[in-house]
Amino acid sequence: MCFPTWYSMEVSLHKPEIKLESLKEDIKDFLKTSGWEKKLQNAVYSELNVFPMPCHPAAPPEHIKEPLAYMRKAQGSWEKRILKSLNSMCTELNIPLAQKRPVNEQKELLNKWNEMGTDEPDLSLFRPVYAPKDFLEVLMNLRNPNYENGEQPSFKNHLGLIQVPLKVKDIPELKEDFSELGLNIGQLGIDDSAQVPPELFENEHIHVGQKVLAEQDSAAAQQYVRQGCPTALRADLWALILNISNQPEDILYYEQLKSNVIQHDLLVDSLIYKDVKLTASNDDYYFVFEDYLYQVLLCFSRDTSVLEHFAYSSATPPKSYIQGKLGMEEYAVFYPPNGVIPFHGFSMYVAPLCFLYHEPSKLYQIFREMYVRFFFRLHSISSHPSGIVSLCLLFETLLQTHLPQLFYHLREIGAQPLRISFKWMVRAFSGYLATDQLLLLWDRILGYNSLEILAVLAAAVFAFRAVNLMEVTSLAAAEAVLADLSTLKVMPLLQIFLFATVT
Repeated sequence: MCFPTWYSMEVSLHKPEIKLESLKEDIKDFLKTSGWEKKLQNAVYSELNVFPMPCHPAAPPEHIKEPLAYMRKAQGSWEKRILKSLNSMCTELNIPLAQKRPVNEQKELLNKWNEMGTDEPDLSLFRPVYAPKDFLEVLMNLRNPNYENGEQPSFKNHLGLIQVPLKVKDIPELKEDFSELGLNIGQLGIDDSAQVPPELFENEHIHVGQKVLAEQDSAAAQQYVRQGCPTALRADLWALILNISNQPEDILYYEQLKSNVIQHDLLVDSLIYKDVKLTASNDDYYFVFEDYLYQVLLCFSRDTSVLEHFAYSSATPPKSYIQGKLGMEEYAVFYPPNGVIPFHGFSMYVAPLCFLYHEPSKLYQIFREMYVRFFFRLHSISSHPSGIVSLCLLFETLLQTHLPQLFYHLREIGAQPLRISFKWMVRAFSGYLATDQLLLLWDRILGYNSLEILAVLAAAVFAFRAVNLMEVTSLAAAEAVLADLSTLKVMPLLQIFLFATVT
């Protein structure tokens, strides 16, 4: 709570009409009339959405990060591999991990801060530390050491690439979880089409959305967006759900991060430049936001508050050592300062948000909150239901259970479905769907506080293209059938797969 509020509370409590016996009720009344009751409720709701449920009091801290020891070990090995790749690049190119920029370079960067996209540095020697396909190879080799091969009776019929026995939901459970997506419930993404008169659903839904915003209630906003956000209200509703208000101190914090970027040059800066050039700059929807992407991602790499999410992530921030002090813990620092090494496609987590937020500090805060709530789970090894391992297993299980002929056909021709869909899920479909459809999908991620819908959509895409896929005879041909998802409509696909599939 900020100083002015404490001060005004103190002043109020010294008024003669305040009695000690009614102090509790007086404080409640003050919080209500000052508007702080709603703010406190939203802050608590935000924390409950982010942090895991309390463990057993005797559980060690690493169990909060990841309860399964073999998952923790696999994540640790993967991190060592990433760090080794980064360090070898550093050695090969003879570039330090971090260095202070010369004064003239600082001035130059400050002057072109809003037009960094015009800069064309030579990045030919830099390569992404890893790409999604490298990560998939690691996940394919995951095994639970407590099982011998063939000793998993409930799992022996799983013919997919993921071979770990995690509990994933079946369609009846998904129907229950995603009940608001049912065929008899109005949806933006279906009921706002040209064929449906707006007075039947859209106008009323917009009216309700305006009331939710007027109330400033995060929980109500989260429930509301399960049926989709009207375009004009989406930016404000997402900010309300994520509890982002862009206060003066938030803007100041962003400016401090910007100052850190101006003063210091990090090796990961070149990786960020390279990634934006390879992905968003070549995308028909997102190339216009190139400058925003540099600003947000460069600031993100310096933001030490991001380190807090490692308390509930299976990952551990990588460490580096001050030159000449290798192995001496007192000289160890997290590198990059936020603990997140960007990979090929990382900038696509930011790109769709640029359609909604045009003020850099607010765009930055929204992205950071989306990352520490959701996106970090898409590139770390864990048993969490929204983690990428569970999403892969859910996708393969749905496909094998409900489209067994298609699954078996693709497997036989060497076109395992996960080899195609993995990149969609790792990027949360950013860069694959048309932007309006992607934002409708992300509405539901926020609404359900879950990434499981990504696996459901991936399976639904295969179901939609099943006839064509049954004709292909190679992985390349299957990839060609699924190369362009930009014409797909997300909500009809999800509804048909979940609610019109015979179970």
